[in-house]
Amino acid sequence: MRALIISADNFEDSELLVPYYRLKEEGIEVDVASMNPGSIKGKHGYEVKVTKALKEVNAGDYNILILPGGRAPEEVRKEKTALDLARSFFEKNRPVAAICHGGQTLISAGLVKGRRVTCYKSVVPEMKEAGARYEDAEVVVDNNLITSRQPSDLPAFMREIMKKLKSKKT
Repeated sequence: MRALIISADNFEDSELLVPYYRLKEEGIEVDVASMNPGSIKGKHGYEVKVTKALKEVNAGDYNILILPGGRAPEEVRKEKTALDLARSFFEKNRPVAAICHGGQTLISAGLVKGRRVTCYKSVVPEMKEAGARYEDAEVVVDNNLITSRQPSDLPAFMREIMKKLKSKKT
């Protein structure tokens, strides 16, 4: 089982690191992809090694896509490759988990219309404008899509991610 996290500089540290380490704890291989090789730095100073440049990623190699928030999605959503990767996960009905501002990538990829979602409060107007059905809840699961609002929702976010991955194993 393999997970893909797409992010960039200024990610919300806990929203990338909690899923990263929780998945590794389960023995799941995790790749962090970004626009360039090297490392990315979080809002609070944590650095994470980029294991793949976006152009090197094959969506078919992964079981789940995770999109952390912070300011990183402002850059990620401008990358055609990132949007194409997100679309590929949806086409294959593979789980996609977005927290906080992470949903902005899904908005830019045209993937939220008619979907039940939650997100950080400042993203709500944009999410609604894109046709999403917003719910103010710690986690919302709509088929293959898992969304949460903020770092304090990480326990619920990870619980639903783990449930979804366990159901895919069987």
